[in-house]
Amino acid sequence: MNVEEALEFADKLIYSQTAKHLNDLEREIFLGSWQGQTYEKMYPLNPEYVEKDVGYKLWKKLSMVLGEKVTKKNFRGALERALKQQQSQLGESPSQLTDSPEERVEVATKRVFISHRSHEPELSLAAHLCNAINASGNQAYIANVGAMSSERSQLGKDWLSQSDSAFEECDYFLLLLSPQAAVSEMVLEELRRAKELRDSRRTNKPVVLPIRVNCPLNAPLNHDLRSYLQGIKQREWTSAADTPTIVQDVLNLLLRNREDIGSNEELITSTNTDEPGNSEIFSPTSYSPLPTPLPVAEPELPSGQVRLASAFYVERVPFEAQCYKEISQPGALIRIKAPRQMGKTSLMARILYQAKELGYRTVPLSFQHADAAVFTNLNELLQWFCARITRKLRLRYQVDEYWTDTYGSKDNCTIYFEDCLLSESEQPLVLGLDEVDRVFQYPKIADDFFGLLRAWYENAGYGDQDSGLWEKFRLVVVHSTEVYIPLNVNQSPFNVGLPIELPEFTSEQVKDLTQRHGLTWNTAQIEQLMSIVGGHPYLVRVALYHMATGQITLEQLLQVAPTEAGLYGDHLRRHLWTLQQHPKLAAAFAKVVTTSEPVELESVQAFKLHSMGLVQLQGNYVTPRFDLYRQYFRDRSLEGESEGITTTSYECHSHNSEK
Repeated sequence: MNVEEALEFADKLIYSQTAKHLNDLEREIFLGSWQGQTYEKMYPLNPEYVEKDVGYKLWKKLSMVLGEKVTKKNFRGALERALKQQQSQLGESPSQLTDSPEERVEVATKRVFISHRSHEPELSLAAHLCNAINASGNQAYIANVGAMSSERSQLGKDWLSQSDSAFEECDYFLLLLSPQAAVSEMVLEELRRAKELRDSRRTNKPVVLPIRVNCPLNAPLNHDLRSYLQGIKQREWTSAADTPTIVQDVLNLLLRNREDIGSNEELITSTNTDEPGNSEIFSPTSYSPLPTPLPVAEPELPSGQVRLASAFYVERVPFEAQCYKEISQPGALIRIKAPRQMGKTSLMARILYQAKELGYRTVPLSFQHADAAVFTNLNELLQWFCARITRKLRLRYQVDEYWTDTYGSKDNCTIYFEDCLLSESEQPLVLGLDEVDRVFQYPKIADDFFGLLRAWYENAGYGDQDSGLWEKFRLVVVHSTEVYIPLNVNQSPFNVGLPIELPEFTSEQVKDLTQRHGLTWNTAQIEQLMSIVGGHPYLVRVALYHMATGQITLEQLLQVAPTEAGLYGDHLRRHLWTLQQHPKLAAAFAKVVTTSEPVELESVQAFKLHSMGLVQLQGNYVTPRFDLYRQYFRDRSLEGESEGITTTSYECHSHNSEK
């Protein structure tokens, strides 16, 4: 039995009794232990935590399912004995031992969704991969995330729906990650959807397979992209000489017939180096830890959170000064609200940096990257909440010790904070909660969770024996939209503390940015740019970057901005794809962009469109946020004739790889 078979066998045994698969860290401990590694080598940041918590629980689970005491030293023998015993009893092969009858049917065909940009060398590499995958008896579906509408005209009006179906049905999401794709909003949306699909399925499909195309492994990536790819091994393509090897590696992976696709770590890496010919598919040597941010380049293409060292961060006067003053106050609560890409996370990062300079402990936490299982119930959410903060503070894991059935989950969480997080140090603890909109999707949980945050805020002002502890707790809450779920006014944290609502850049701030980019613009030129994108921080900076680097003029930008050929094509397609997945929201927005008058919408629809950054709220009425959106979406039917990323059927287009 090799390590991969052993891991699969152990995982299925544990799932059969606990209904839970091994998590990523448990898998790492299993693989490392099988290879004889020490805990320090497996997890050098906190070996004690891994040994006394994760490892202890893993061996305890195996002891339970194997019926004997299992330790790091003897688990290999215990698994091998259990496997032989089942084989002798059932007379079946190892792959059959833990499968139900319906799971024993081999899957002859794997479906691969290939995402790439519309230029070389990605076009040729995608074509090679597509042709080879189809020739092997599997199915490849190509998605060109950067193509023009003219390239899509032959595919029919329903091709975007076909693309959505192909994405949902695929077993593997093969991402060709070039420097251009690394700053693509469409790529982030694809990764978000892949994670969403994996979270909702026991099979964990689709498995993400990233291939870096002329994008070195140590190249800096934006925060969201790093989060989605963290822990996923990646291959690197640097020249045409790498193509045959990468194609063969992918084909070798597809040869593994598995109904239940496990974690990416399990599938794309074969770690049993004792057997000859058992080469690693996506080799660990092609993976490196998250890179250290490089010095800021001039000029700088915006790609999510603005780095602390960036020369292009625009101070949001007077909000920074207000926040820096507030965070130093006992029991502080700061609420930052604005639509997407307005600079909320960048401001939160600077507040946490300021707190760190004051000697405070800081923890940034984004709900966007939490698994769907976390929101199953309040108990799951609060345990995850405590565990994540504990790990980020590099403290000993004690959550299970404080979680009892005697008290409710809110009491358990509160006591854990008091005993383990706030009492652990005299330094204040500043918690930055980003993307809390994710919690709004679960109203039954949201009311209790936000009520708990409000209670902690009030604890600091009670003047009792616990107030001193809670005065050390400071909170920064970031969200994109209004709170459209009903919350008890006396329990909501959204009507207390310091409210910050980030506006768009003013004309003076845009002028300042043009000067930082080395552009000498007059007032009329600034007004021309703002006439199409307003003072939207991200869209303004994208335009200035491309003009400062000589890639486009202002006149050209204004002419093609609301088209597929413009700078904002990727940004607009990402919105279009999102709307296509929500027909009612798309229909509501269609009403907004096809009339010159403000439109009254249902409150939830208005809030959601506002959180996406597509509309401006005017009481009960909404209007398109920018002329860019009005022009682009007005020319498209959002109810069935939408356009977005270019796709082909599972029969690949023929590409000339020599061009």
